[in-house]
Amino acid sequence: MRHPASKTLGYQLIHVARLHRARTAKLLEGLGLFPGQEQVLEALAGRDALSMSELAEILRVRPPTASKTIARLSAAGLIERKATDGDGRVVRVGLSADGKEKAAAIAALALDIEAEATSHLDNKDRKRLRKLLKRVEKGFKHALGGEIDADDDDEGDTDEA
Repeated sequence: MRHPASKTLGYQLIHVARLHRARTAKLLEGLGLFPGQEQVLEALAGRDALSMSELAEILRVRPPTASKTIARLSAAGLIERKATDGDGRVVRVGLSADGKEKAAAIAALALDIEAEATSHLDNKDRKRLRKLLKRVEKGFKHALGGEIDADDDDEGDTDEA
């Protein structure tokens, strides 16, 4: 029996997001990570270090949420804490050597997940889907009174998949 809302866009978005999250969790488990931790490692990849507030902003979470994840990743040896010159209250975090290796594995995993998710789409449909989802995101941001970031603009979007 089908869900009464199964033909709505909202239902489909939620269903696909759940499947994406489940597939990601399964693959992250193979790396010894939990969902959400990969986002921190991705945010820090290619950067020297970030403050907790900078990291929280990138992740779009509150600083205490970012701090909890950093504590777990630090205990696993994937994150290094670095003191800031001049202000002992500000701690910057960056990837350890092991963290850099995990970040590279996550980047490969993300490409695999995207390939799986779009395996039934041609390049034109992939590009169209990405643009449409960006427009849906803009609609939600506008409805919530949020600012639309410059990187939310889909002009000049290229198909890299």
